[in-house]
Amino acid sequence: MPAVNFKGKALVQNYHLLVPYHELRPVKAKSLTDKASLHDNLVVHGDNLKALKALLPYYHGQVKCIYIDPPYNTGNEGWVYNDNVSSPMIQEWLGKVVDREDLTRHDKWLCMMLPRLKLLRDFLTDDGVIFVSIDDNEVHWLRGLLDEVLGEENFVATIIWEKVYSPKSSARFFSENHDYIVAYARRKDSFELGLLPRTEEANARYENPDNDPRGPWKPGDLSARNPYSKGVYSIKCPGGRVIKGPPPGNYWRVAEEKLWRMHEDKRIWWGSDSNQVPAIKRFLSEVKQGLVPETIWTYKEVGHTQDAKRSLLDIFGDDFEVFTTPKPVELLKRIIRLCTDDDAIVLDAFAGSATTAQAVLEMNKQESGARQFVLIESEAYADSLTGERIRRVIKGVPKAKDEALQKGLGGSFSFIEVGNAMHLESLLKGNKLPAYEDLAGYVFYTATGEEFNARKINRQTGFIGESAKYDVYLFYEPDMEYLKATALTLDVARQLPKGSGKKRLVFAPTKYLDGIHLEEHRIEFCQLPFEIYKTVKPKK
Repeated sequence: MPAVNFKGKALVQNYHLLVPYHELRPVKAKSLTDKASLHDNLVVHGDNLKALKALLPYYHGQVKCIYIDPPYNTGNEGWVYNDNVSSPMIQEWLGKVVDREDLTRHDKWLCMMLPRLKLLRDFLTDDGVIFVSIDDNEVHWLRGLLDEVLGEENFVATIIWEKVYSPKSSARFFSENHDYIVAYARRKDSFELGLLPRTEEANARYENPDNDPRGPWKPGDLSARNPYSKGVYSIKCPGGRVIKGPPPGNYWRVAEEKLWRMHEDKRIWWGSDSNQVPAIKRFLSEVKQGLVPETIWTYKEVGHTQDAKRSLLDIFGDDFEVFTTPKPVELLKRIIRLCTDDDAIVLDAFAGSATTAQAVLEMNKQESGARQFVLIESEAYADSLTGERIRRVIKGVPKAKDEALQKGLGGSFSFIEVGNAMHLESLLKGNKLPAYEDLAGYVFYTATGEEFNARKINRQTGFIGESAKYDVYLFYEPDMEYLKATALTLDVARQLPKGSGKKRLVFAPTKYLDGIHLEEHRIEFCQLPFEIYKTVKPKK
């Protein structure tokens, strides 16, 4: 398969594997919940590559829909490449604004996107899908990159979104009025796309001029261009007119015998004079209960950029300095509606003004759903804009034009800061000891490759979860005296819960047991921090 080659690719090809896991610190004061939790709706503040790696133990293979709106790389956005790859070439890029004069701006963008897309892939369920907003600056490179990361065979569609409602007279050449939204499935053979709700306009196309008891219908063309061996014959209409055959270059789409069977069943319309070219009656009562989505989405259907800006002003007030490139809520609601159930997890790794969160909350309110959002924002406005918008729409915006927003959408969210890197080599030296739950999530996911559920933790017994092969235990506290005094001993081994009967994977600072006793008690021992060695191969 062809691959995209760019400057720096060899240096970032596996960079996502080298990014250390980081602590995730709930900030109660910035949250809107009784108890901040990693299993709540989330706003995670920090570099999105580090945040994705830190969230992976909790949400690996659990996300049904990912939407991202990365920098379009127009040269006017002021974004900075900041992945600290240990290479002199990459080091030269750090901290410098990527502008239109930068001859390596496409390379930098690709270097930024590749490791993030690889991590995002591992969040998706087998029937999950990722949607990426982009424009003409990088859409061609993005397609190549997604072909490489998710597989060309998993391409679903490129959607054209009409983002403006009037042309720009200042345009030098063409007035650009659209963006793209590129969609790829994790595994296309498992992915199912939903239908859009039927509209009154669509239903109005069905009439009942012959008072058919089956209700309204609309005519469908009997002819088609596809060759059909039984599709060439003359037709004598009930009114007497003879039609010598289908239009030139066409075929009747049904055989002659079937045509007359459909006529007997009153499924053929011959016109009011019974002499017109026959048409197949398609009844509204028999069509799908929704509309198959098309690949062109107009601003009348899903909103435009001015709608999105007005929504922010509605929430924050007229003196608010509007975020430059917000997306309309209706656009995100359409994406989410097409590919999620009412309890799905939706991830947005470039959260910006939190449109994705509002879309999820509105849909939950309207449908009594339980969808969960996970938002990541690296910029300083993660609290003042991303988080604040969510707080306001949950609690209510009294001056909003929308009645539901006035009353508030309800729900909760936890605000999380990306903390220190968990460099396990320094663990026993007491340098920046991670919290118990953070380390538990790290060792469980690293050793098993399976989702970690913090609710399963039992600190008294050391149990942190059950995988397909193991009952997993962690004996650890973020305290140097505890670490110096703690070991897996025969007494500790005997006191381990009976559990599921699987082999026990035990993490502890050290052990005082020989191989015979380990085998007797079904234990595999991993010493902290040096023997977390059972890493699983990532999905291809």
